[in-house]
Amino acid sequence: MDYRLPKRIENSNKSTYGRVLNIAGSDYMTGAAYLSSVSALKVGCGYCFLCSTERVISAVAAQTQNIVFMPLNDLEKSLQENIFDVVEIGCGLSQSDTAVEIFNTTIKNISKDKILLIDADGLNILSKEPQIFTSLNLRNIVLTPHPKEAARLLDCTLEEVLDNTFESAQKISRIYNAITVLKTHRTVVVSPEGKTYINTTGNNSMAKAGSGDVLAGMISGFAAQKIDLFEACVIGVYLHGLSGDLAKEELTEYSVMAEDLISYIPLSIKKYTKQFC
Repeated sequence: MDYRLPKRIENSNKSTYGRVLNIAGSDYMTGAAYLSSVSALKVGCGYCFLCSTERVISAVAAQTQNIVFMPLNDLEKSLQENIFDVVEIGCGLSQSDTAVEIFNTTIKNISKDKILLIDADGLNILSKEPQIFTSLNLRNIVLTPHPKEAARLLDCTLEEVLDNTFESAQKISRIYNAITVLKTHRTVVVSPEGKTYINTTGNNSMAKAGSGDVLAGMISGFAAQKIDLFEACVIGVYLHGLSGDLAKEELTEYSVMAEDLISYIPLSIKKYTKQFC
């Protein structure tokens, strides 16, 4: 691995390490909002703001005091104020009419120079009306589909994606002018310019609900620290898989849950730093 972790400066404060706005969760998927927010903080970003429903905010606030909470009514104004380094949208969002409205508000109000990461239901909403998104000419986009979501983005079959994983990731990157993180047994990262990375960490214990939410948060957290966006994706993917490998060693391939991945992030960072930095 040629990529180094973001530097931690001696004379620094929380603003030094960036702000993530995480638009996530719905009334029956509160866990996704928690996992994707906490994982961003766990990799070092200075702030994570969670924008969601009152029910989601109440549920997450009962689990952690480390997140800044924002009601949905403040979303448009906050985006226009342009104070966030990364906007992450989609984890547990649902595909309701309200979720579609939230998605459209986000993509129309985010500054073109800011980073936008779209995961999960955000990708499903995007796949239904891609022309609205592509017409906005946003510059710093990360899409993090699993194979079924990739098939929807490409309007093809799941089998076609599974048979042509690398080519599918390339095609998504070209169509949406985005870095694509296609999550499979060996996750692929592809940029619109043709940069590629095939991951070597991770295992079958990570095939659990919430694992992708943790990855989305990790990538967002690294990207907020102002390293190269492709590098943030690669480091996030590698450490996400390494956290899973370390968790499997202790917990077995059966018992690893998404929140365990977060618990092993510090150890994975320590191991990565010792080996590569």
